[in-house]
Amino acid sequence: MPSIQGKRIAILATNGFEQSELEVPVKHLRAAGAEVHVVSLKSGEIRGWQGKDWGNAVPVDAVLSEVDASAYDALVLPGGQINPDLLRVEAEAISFIKSFWTAGKVIGAICHAPWLLVEAGIAEGRQMTSYGSIKTDLKNAGADWIDAEVVTDQGLVTSRKPEDLPAFCAKLVEEIAEGTHQRAAA
Repeated sequence: MPSIQGKRIAILATNGFEQSELEVPVKHLRAAGAEVHVVSLKSGEIRGWQGKDWGNAVPVDAVLSEVDASAYDALVLPGGQINPDLLRVEAEAISFIKSFWTAGKVIGAICHAPWLLVEAGIAEGRQMTSYGSIKTDLKNAGADWIDAEVVTDQGLVTSRKPEDLPAFCAKLVEEIAEGTHQRAAA
């Protein structure tokens, strides 16, 4: 595994994130040497979703209104149905995501989190994957949807579901280790 020692990663989430899609990347990125912050809309804790019910609470490290994308090297967006649906109507969250894209930084999105990339105007012209139920949403936004465990396009790393987490996390570390990417503004 490449080292990403000294890199700072933001994980943007709110209540209803898929439990494993936040916890596994946090563990993997920290094991690779990164400093990882869970960023959310409010301070305190956010609660995950696991199976058919609420999961565990996770402490929030930073409040979205108090952070700047320039302080981070990459962004991870966990899925679940609830979490990205709540975040995609928050202008501040969409602006935060766009800032990473325009700066050429790595963005990882899994499961339903690509909804946030659609809202941020990033999906158009990109090769991406997602949870199968939002495939049409991505295609309608102009993405080239591919059914694969991980798809990478100019530092944009997407995966379909929790079972894809090993490939998703490995590709995130690889892309973060490579650094920034030249790309057109969204």
